[in-house]
Amino acid sequence: MAPTPVTVAVAGVHGHGAGHVRHVARLAAEGRVRFVAVADPTPPGDELPPDVAVYPGLGELLAAVEVDVVIISTPIQTHVPLAELALRSGADVLLEKPPAASLAEFEHLLSVIEDTGRSCQVGFQVAGSLAARTLASVVADGSLGDVRGIGAVGTWVRTAQYWQRARWAGRRTLDGVDVVDGAVTNPFAHATAAALMIDGSGRAEQVTSVETDLYRANPIEADDTSAVRVVTSRGTTVVAALTLCAEVNDREPMVIVHGSRGRAVLRYTSDQLELTVDGQTTNTQYERDDLLENLLDHRADPTVPLLAPFVETGGFTRVVEAVRLAPPPREIPAALIRWDGEGLDRRPIVADVEKWVARAAEDLSLFRELSAPWTT
Repeated sequence: MAPTPVTVAVAGVHGHGAGHVRHVARLAAEGRVRFVAVADPTPPGDELPPDVAVYPGLGELLAAVEVDVVIISTPIQTHVPLAELALRSGADVLLEKPPAASLAEFEHLLSVIEDTGRSCQVGFQVAGSLAARTLASVVADGSLGDVRGIGAVGTWVRTAQYWQRARWAGRRTLDGVDVVDGAVTNPFAHATAAALMIDGSGRAEQVTSVETDLYRANPIEADDTSAVRVVTSRGTTVVAALTLCAEVNDREPMVIVHGSRGRAVLRYTSDQLELTVDGQTTNTQYERDDLLENLLDHRADPTVPLLAPFVETGGFTRVVEAVRLAPPPREIPAALIRWDGEGLDRRPIVADVEKWVARAAEDLSLFRELSAPWTT
């Protein structure tokens, strides 16, 4: 007799959550899972399969339906309470990033995971990248020599529509609750998380210090142009230099490992790894493992390790905590900003920001140490 398919529900079906809905529907069509329900205060459109139940909240869903796996793709400030609700109901969880808005929340949910014995995978897709895992092995085995540091580069474009897509977007707090949205913690969360993973320093205790250098060009509370510097217990310096106010949007984010014998460049959105060791360069395209399917495999056979277990995102959460506790981002002077577009397409372009982002990642320095124009 064939095993009964795992039942899956999705909390949060709009925005990024819509991708989860499509993915679960595909797995259901293949017979891998049974898609039983979704929860969202705003009902979805016609994209749901006809036999999927709809509830206004996860509490109502879990009270009515027995669920094996819950995918949580909801506002940042709801991640921990909803994940706890699902875990205590007996479900395993795929939790979107960032996993928590504070270190205290992270530690609380870690204790819930330990108490319930359930599994919680975090939606850092880079953990599924064979390119990123190969680079982590290269760093660990010393092929690049002594690692001087790791730089992460992100230069994207976001318009006014991005910051107006939800009440919590671009907010540090909302209704007295920590949100900690912004370039470092949300759109470019993968950059810092990937750098820590590559260093083998994903856990909270493996991050010894975090410095922040936060700025904004948009009329928001959160940062949109920032650098953070992390020092790990291995002695590695990690600098992520990031902006959502770039000139163009076609540059892939990169994680760059600076070694005494060479250099590695990971383009983590396309799973490309360029390695230069002792003057010889290789450029390889890798595949990527799916995090939900990995969670399903782990449920079926616990000897299959989770690719992005919650505990391995503590180092990244220390970065979130540093951003949370930092002073509000400094406003970039108007003279250094050119505005493009109208209405919801309006966006700021910070003068020469790509150049300063690249320098920060190469020199492992903060913007203020380089005297970038908006810092003086």
